Amino acid sequence: MTAEKRDCVSLLVSSGLSVLKACLFVGISRSTFYRSERNWRKADAAVIDAINVVLKKSPRAGFWKCFGRIRFKGYRFNHKRVYRVYCLMGLNLKRRTKRVLPKRIAQPLEVAALVNHQWALDFMHDTLYCGKRFRTLNVLDEGTRECLAIEVDTSLPAERVVRTLEQLKLERGLPKQLRVDNGPELISAKLTDWCEAHDIELIYIQPGKPQQNGFVERFNGSFRREFLDAYLFETINQVKEMTWFWRQDYNEERTHESLGNLPPAAYRAKLENSNLELCH
Repeated sequence: MTAEKRDCVSLLVSSGLSVLKACLFVGISRSTFYRSERNWRKADAAVIDAINVVLKKSPRAGFWKCFGRIRFKGYRFNHKRVYRVYCLMGLNLKRRTKRVLPKRIAQPLEVAALVNHQWALDFMHDTLYCGKRFRTLNVLDEGTRECLAIEVDTSLPAERVVRTLEQLKLERGLPKQLRVDNGPELISAKLTDWCEAHDIELIYIQPGKPQQNGFVERFNGSFRREFLDAYLFETINQVKEMTWFWRQDYNEERTHESLGNLPPAAYRAKLENSNLELCH
């Protein structure tokens, strides 16, 4: 950074500006401009060697652990000098900070006996036979308990969530509400902007309260027991193909006590017929 500022001052001086004005404009002192550039690798060779010795034994050590080991070895470098060299060597990593979520208000787990009124989304994960991990995005219609989609892949970012919802929009329209947790894909601006553009209300559950998304959690339990834990999968394509057949059976053949021992598809047809009769 200082070298770049010196270059800027030199450029301004060569253009006819005085050194004083050029230094004031760039934001460095004249003494810094006139001072010859120091080769920090030679001047701090002892510190570099001490850091490398520590990192050879403990490659994942952070700065303070590294500094503590150096001082324990008897070196008298102060922490400012060691940290400066540590940063110049490119060893300082950006600290991951947890994203602060807005305060979530507990929402009652109420469901309206309506088709496409409220959907619930959630992620699951499992592994292939070779050990490779994959994820699933499960979309459930809470009113009919119908599984609308199970998206399978090794990575499912927010863009894939939006793409899945766009596909469902073409197939059966969109809901009034989406019930989701606070996962990074579900709090991203891409999803929130898309929902706002389509007049869909996002209902976030409170962190650490999966029971507030109980319908899709209940579905996840069935999906885990009856499918993910029941088979060994060799490829992602095999998971996708078998998931499609399982979802068809779940929607059209598997009865639900909460639906009067009807499959979700039959219950949806019953609701639609009832609504038509009321309209007439």
